[in-house]
Amino acid sequence: MEEKSGAQISQKAFIQSLLILLALMVFAGILTLVVPAGQYQRVEADGRETILPDSFAFTERPDYPIWRWFTAPLEVVTGPDGLTVIVIVVFILMVGVAFAIMDKSGILKAALARIVRRFAGQKYTLLLVISFFFMTLGAFFGIFEEVVPLVPLMIALAYSLGWDTLTGLGMSILATNMGFSAAIMNPFTVGVAQGIAELPAFSGAGYRIVIFLAMYALLAVFLTRHARKVEANPQASPVFAEEQATREKYAHFSADSIAHENKRTTPALAFLAVCVALIFAVLIVAPFVPAISDFALPIVGLLFLAAGVGSGLIAGVGRDAWKAAGEGLGGIAPAIPLILMAASVKFIIASGGILDTILHSAANAFLGASPIAAAILIFVLTLGIEFFVSSGSAKAFLLIPILVPLADLVGVTRQTAVLAYVFGDGFSNLAYPTSAVLLICLSLTAVAYPKWLRWVLGLWLWVILASLVFLGIAVMMNYGPF
Repeated sequence: MEEKSGAQISQKAFIQSLLILLALMVFAGILTLVVPAGQYQRVEADGRETILPDSFAFTERPDYPIWRWFTAPLEVVTGPDGLTVIVIVVFILMVGVAFAIMDKSGILKAALARIVRRFAGQKYTLLLVISFFFMTLGAFFGIFEEVVPLVPLMIALAYSLGWDTLTGLGMSILATNMGFSAAIMNPFTVGVAQGIAELPAFSGAGYRIVIFLAMYALLAVFLTRHARKVEANPQASPVFAEEQATREKYAHFSADSIAHENKRTTPALAFLAVCVALIFAVLIVAPFVPAISDFALPIVGLLFLAAGVGSGLIAGVGRDAWKAAGEGLGGIAPAIPLILMAASVKFIIASGGILDTILHSAANAFLGASPIAAAILIFVLTLGIEFFVSSGSAKAFLLIPILVPLADLVGVTRQTAVLAYVFGDGFSNLAYPTSAVLLICLSLTAVAYPKWLRWVLGLWLWVILASLVFLGIAVMMNYGPF
């Protein structure tokens, strides 16, 4: 059966997330029956709503019937946060269509093939450049599931250079995940979370670039040390015995097996580069031009769409562009009900009058705790939720509406709260056994999950330590704009 273009949310992952979110909706509804109603006074400051910390008071419980727990995902669209939800959903759909058309046209594969040819005689430079390429895809464009078809090719490349399966996985899907987590302008985590938090779209990118480079350095050291060890002694690979049966399968590797280029490939890549440059220009100018800042997210979404459609058509995808666009929409569409259900959890507790009561209790629990401890707790909470809800955008709608006012109350900037969320959402994607992408990638190899986990933990522990350090620095420098 022909493989569909773009990101495709698996049925298992969708059903798992849907059932968990449904349970959270019911739990939120039950809380409205047992938790006393209360309210903080709110004021407008610098164009955003903030809470007056000492203004909490208990109030009369509003009449909120049980049947409305289950209509909440629909009511969200017409509620106070409706416009934000709609804008973000449309943004995600545009990005999904753009990537599907690029996937169908083979542009990203062509770029990767050129890298392989360029550095063919410099194996460790090639390892670092490919890892950087995949990290960039995750950090700037939020690509993750889309690179799965490239994983077997990277494993074959690793074999041809004297390395093992783990090296191939490391410089492809692991590198993409590192970039997705050390996000610079990942639309599905940074873009969505900042939109909900009322932060300027993709603001604070300078600090995130520093984080990206530090995480890349960790990955580069980790992969290079492992590859050199395996090259010196192939039996030192944790999967040496298992992968012998798969080496023959990937024996016939060449750069041309990644992508077949034609005379249209170069102008298509040039057009894509121009669109990416325009996206960067918007992000650089937006903080200084309010008219652009207010519409930065939809502008970036339109530029993503133009990049995908334009480069795909130039590359010669032709009428298949419509098919790819449909597959992209169909693949990303299951995220919409998940987003609406996640957003409805906050809607239910707010409609039941207990949102501020929960915030007040959480803020009291933080009394005496430092802002650094609060930021770390946000990170740990997201790590925990990630085990059950893997969708970054749905999880943002679930957590950010609660975390942002809590951050305001305990003295943590909203930008730092978003950073803690992004760290917690991403880095665990290739460690938890509930990750559909991880299980799919491992199924393409002979690597069992326990051996993968033992191997990747050597990197993950350093990543967590670095995350805590960067969160501490963010708190100390009052990472903003607010």
